[in-house]
Amino acid sequence: MDKPAKNTKITPLADRIRPERLEDLLGQDEIVGEGKMLRQAIKADRLPSIILWGPPGSGKTTLAFIIARQTKSDFLQFSAVTSGIRALKDVIKKARENEIEDKKTILFIDEIHRWNKAQQDALLPHVEQGTITLIGATTENPSFEVRSALLSRCRVFVLKQLGKAQITDIILRALKNKDKGLGRLNIKIKDEVIKILAQMSNGDARTALNVLEYASTISNEITADIIKEAFQKSYLMYDKDGEEHYNIISALHKSMRGSDANAALYWLARMLEAGEDPLYVARRLVRFASEDIGLANSRALEQAVAAYQACHFMGMPECNVILAQAVVYMSKCKKSNDLYTAYGQAARDARDYGNLAVPLHIRNAPTGLMKDLGYGKDYKYSPDHDYKEKQEYLPEELKNRKYFK
Repeated sequence: MDKPAKNTKITPLADRIRPERLEDLLGQDEIVGEGKMLRQAIKADRLPSIILWGPPGSGKTTLAFIIARQTKSDFLQFSAVTSGIRALKDVIKKARENEIEDKKTILFIDEIHRWNKAQQDALLPHVEQGTITLIGATTENPSFEVRSALLSRCRVFVLKQLGKAQITDIILRALKNKDKGLGRLNIKIKDEVIKILAQMSNGDARTALNVLEYASTISNEITADIIKEAFQKSYLMYDKDGEEHYNIISALHKSMRGSDANAALYWLARMLEAGEDPLYVARRLVRFASEDIGLANSRALEQAVAAYQACHFMGMPECNVILAQAVVYMSKCKKSNDLYTAYGQAARDARDYGNLAVPLHIRNAPTGLMKDLGYGKDYKYSPDHDYKEKQEYLPEELKNRKYFK
């Protein structure tokens, strides 16, 4: 948890060529441009607790590392995905030692939205007392993912998605940099291929650089086909808002439907290891429990809801095995889509027939006028007939319609 160090032999290209000065950070002038409050706070080494909110690859971690180089405070960091309260206790212990030496402590938590309520509550008093200055990075809306008490003690700065021109500049920097980039490889790549890479990266500088690095291992002459191959081969090709996101959730759903627990586990791991929100997966399981299992095993819905609740209060990485349990359970359940198809037929009739009148005998009759008009007349109260009464409940136009067989 020390200041970020760079090792050009083992670190990815995206880490090696991170900008080390505010002047070199692209695309975020609205928050760190000349005269902006955050820039002045960084320059003066008087940083308040902040939350950096922005899409993947927009520069949140880079900005945190620039602060690390600039500050005289003790800069500590960890990821909320892999670290929990135990790691926080170590940080607080170090921060209190720093206080004795009249030294500030800055804690950078990447993906802070992955921390659950208990973990964020454990952090709150130390931010409140000034024991640590927090820098939290998140791709999710902090209004929903960060506890309001903690959020109220931080300034939120919104980073924008990088444009194609800025991604292009970052790619060119990597190609020219001989010390930390790919400059020594004499790579040949046409301008139109760079534009394709910038376009496919969807504003994510990290994706662009990882794909470029992978492509450079294939050939020194990088073509459009190589770029496309590199995107397909890279495990980082998982965009929570893009096509691959929907491809993989589809693969998970269909693997469970096909009762292939092994394939379902693999697609689950692909999503979680790439940083997918576990609650999104849990919600899909709740839907699956009724859509594809239904009354063939009514306990599947109980399992799915329990998995969602467990994920909600545990968070990653602890909840991965909970989702694994639910996914395997769903895969092994007997399947039935009768509820799904039955509702679909009922919904189609509701749309096609419009607002059909409720039969008079099953209408509510709270007033005398309604009773005089025949509301509720001749209704047969089911308990009085041992639930064997002969009575029509559908509109006349849909009489004897059977949705659920």
